Amino acid sequence: MVPAFDQEHEIEANIREIERRVADLGVTYEIVVVSDGSSDGTLEAASRAAGPSVRVTGYAENMGKGHALCVGSGLARGRYVAWCDSDLDLDPASLATFLEILRATDADIVVGSKRHPDSRVAYPRHRRVASWMFQRLVHALFRLNVRDTQVGMKLLTRPVVDRVLPIVLVKRFAVDLEVLAVSRALGLDRIVEAPIALNYQFTASGVNWRAVGRALWDTAAVFYRLRIRRYYQKQAAGQVMPGPTAGVPETTASERPA
Repeated sequence: MVPAFDQEHEIEANIREIERRVADLGVTYEIVVVSDGSSDGTLEAASRAAGPSVRVTGYAENMGKGHALCVGSGLARGRYVAWCDSDLDLDPASLATFLEILRATDADIVVGSKRHPDSRVAYPRHRRVASWMFQRLVHALFRLNVRDTQVGMKLLTRPVVDRVLPIVLVKRFAVDLEVLAVSRALGLDRIVEAPIALNYQFTASGVNWRAVGRALWDTAAVFYRLRIRRYYQKQAAGQVMPGPTAGVPETTASERPA
């Protein structure tokens, strides 16, 4: 599942590169690309890479990366759903290791971690410091046994996709944390870290101080809903599984032969 926003000039080539690397894994796959209300020609450019194994969809309003991830994951039909950023800062070939770890540990979720001892990371110092501080806060609030919640590569099992994603509310940067915290609360708590290869190229939209503030606000909101209101637990108790396109606003799909 590949979210994209305002990447008109590189998205087609990036999708084709992601497909090439995923095809080398030797597993049956499909790639779902979601243009999150892009203001340029991202949807049209991405559609040129659509084919038998690549589906492209999008909607008019920019809702946030978290929303795009949930929409694309809901459309995915596989037993496992992987999240992969569209900018290629993270090497999609790492998903082979994710799959091996998931099968070996019977995990519910495998998360990429910059702090895994086998990770290869090229990352600005100020981002390292901000990430470390945020993870200290996450550990204090949620007691997640994960050293890094925010890397944009994860592998989810179908129970997580079907039970957790329909009830998450964060639309932007804290969706990773919300999914992990809610999964743990619902008993889908086998969360295992995996090494990544990260080459931060500053190609994506970036994270500014306003975004940091929003992520902190969303983190507090997740804590309130989880620990005080017990919102997620109540929603899960009365859960009715949605159809594959539930929650997709103004979606235009494209499936063209490559």
